[in-house]
Amino acid sequence: MNNNAIVNGTDSPGSASGDKRDLLALLKLIKKYNLKQTEELLCQEANIRSEELEDLDDKEISSLLTSALGDNQENNASGTTIHAGSENDPEFYDTVYGELRNFVDESLDIYKHELFMVLYPILVQIYFKLVSTGYAKPARDFVEKYGPDLDYYYREDLQNLLLITKRSDLENNDFVTAMETDKFIIRMSRDAHSLFKRHIQDRKQELIADIVAKYLHFDTYEGTARSKAQCDATAGSLIGEARRQDNKIRVYYGLLKEVDFQSLTTPAPSVVEEEDDNDPDAPDKPKKKKPKKDPLFSKKSKSDPNAPAMDRIPLPELKDADKLEKLKALREASKRVPLNKDSLPSVCLYTILNSYHSVTCAEISEDSYMMAVGFTDSSIKVWSLTPAKLREMKTAEHLKDIDKDAEDVLVRMMDDRTGEAARTFYGHSGPVYRCAFAPEKNMLLSCSEDTTIRLWSLHTWTCIVVFKGHLFPVWDVRFSPHGYYFASCSYDKTARLWATDSNQPLRIFTGHLSDVDCVQFHPNSNYIASGSSDRTIRLWDVLNGQLVRLMTGHKGSIYALAFSTCGRYLASGSSDHTVLIYDLSHGQLVTSLVRHTGSIHTMCFSRDGTILAIGGLDCYLTLWDFSKLAEDYIAQNSNASHNPEINEGDTYLLRAFPTKCTPFLTLHFTRRNLLLAVGTFKA
Repeated sequence: MNNNAIVNGTDSPGSASGDKRDLLALLKLIKKYNLKQTEELLCQEANIRSEELEDLDDKEISSLLTSALGDNQENNASGTTIHAGSENDPEFYDTVYGELRNFVDESLDIYKHELFMVLYPILVQIYFKLVSTGYAKPARDFVEKYGPDLDYYYREDLQNLLLITKRSDLENNDFVTAMETDKFIIRMSRDAHSLFKRHIQDRKQELIADIVAKYLHFDTYEGTARSKAQCDATAGSLIGEARRQDNKIRVYYGLLKEVDFQSLTTPAPSVVEEEDDNDPDAPDKPKKKKPKKDPLFSKKSKSDPNAPAMDRIPLPELKDADKLEKLKALREASKRVPLNKDSLPSVCLYTILNSYHSVTCAEISEDSYMMAVGFTDSSIKVWSLTPAKLREMKTAEHLKDIDKDAEDVLVRMMDDRTGEAARTFYGHSGPVYRCAFAPEKNMLLSCSEDTTIRLWSLHTWTCIVVFKGHLFPVWDVRFSPHGYYFASCSYDKTARLWATDSNQPLRIFTGHLSDVDCVQFHPNSNYIASGSSDRTIRLWDVLNGQLVRLMTGHKGSIYALAFSTCGRYLASGSSDHTVLIYDLSHGQLVTSLVRHTGSIHTMCFSRDGTILAIGGLDCYLTLWDFSKLAEDYIAQNSNASHNPEINEGDTYLLRAFPTKCTPFLTLHFTRRNLLLAVGTFKA
């Protein structure tokens, strides 16, 4: 058998010597790759001695390969292998995608919006194929031709896509990895999906069929197709939409039962007193009055059927000082001003001057006594918001003289002579991105660009622990509402759970396709929410590290998260200027709050859960009627269907407060529902 017979399909007797040279070149190539058995068989069959191979140089091998490839391309051009040749032609991709787009445009309106969602992932995969085969210019022309037809929220992705111009750019690229390793999820009615499959089969679009099989996942459902608004509401993330299966696991969103404070405040009556009261020999003796119950603690907290068991995760036991602090908080809460649309909160704004480019974050303690501010120069400054000074603990010699059994032992431990209005922490080697006060008010957490998390003592005003584990800058850190645990998130695409007494993370939550920008603990401490630049929000179970909710809908990076006071709802703020409210019981979107014109970096629910305050970089503070929003949502008897109606959020806006030129860093409701805000003046 000779090479001309293979390539041209004819046998020429005059080319026998040329055929032998071709075989020699082929043998030389086989020998180069050390294919010994193949070499022996071919030498035996073609009757060629190994000495003859030495007369052949590498140039002849190259000319043989060039000739064979050239002949093959001619055959492709003549139509011998149409499919393979077509995929090497950029116009083929343009034609196939153009036919698909025309099919979507000509579809019935009821199916068009769902079918339109397949265009973006297919366009991206075609671009990758063109770049990988060396057609950078046709690939760019392809995106510039069809990209403007796609939804507005994909424009940034398409701009990033055009930065990939070489085959080497496809390697170690987050966007490419997200699109190729995780299938793009599209929720579609069964009728629309059948229509799409029939089009591919009828037109024999093998390229589209291959892309769909490898890179797309259709989450089909029975029922009518969704409208344009319903499709857009949950679209926009790097993975497409969340599958319904991702949100099937039960979430215990209820609050933990509070400690019975009545037993702590009212001493039990002694047996002697009871005997005296019932003494028959002294009938005229006045009976002792029973101590009155404090109405604040007389109401027993009911157990929430949606709450997790108290021992589901190990929580720290309350110390006597913690119990007293809880009592103090409850007494303050009894003086709380009830908020509603007719009684809005007063707002106190702390403006930090001459520091717009140097301040990175701010945080206010739970009892509203202290404020911590992080700076780009790696320092942290803590201010007292009350006349009380920030005191330091006494030295070890002076602590020996203190009565350890005294009720005010913590007060006696502090040295009044060291009181200052503000104190500064130094230790980080990069900008500080977040601070968080411990619920016990004795510690402060901070995270930095230097990849570390530091735990500071608010008694000795020194660094206690440096937590190392993240590989890149740490964007956010938050304490659990019950203390002891804290969560962090980083540019390394992970969120982590830590404990203050361990220098290693207890859980590492992986799954996000881009850096995780913010984390937040659920009020019952059993769950952690994380928001990412992949435009998804994930809810993780602290007990086992499992992903229990996946929520989509944002069109930009997510920078702020806040759980409602009742624990059922989660609010998220993003660079797309919107705030989305999700129902954690089903993981579905409740409504979208649109009013701001800048990124949302801070949100806060009032202590009674009736008002949601939102602060943006557009220098506006908005107040929303959350109690009315939740009532309307529940009244609709919404269930976890495939196409719930999304409420219009504009109707719940109560008030918008503009500042002169101060973007908001943080918001905080005091125990009496006074709203505190912190911002930096932008000169």
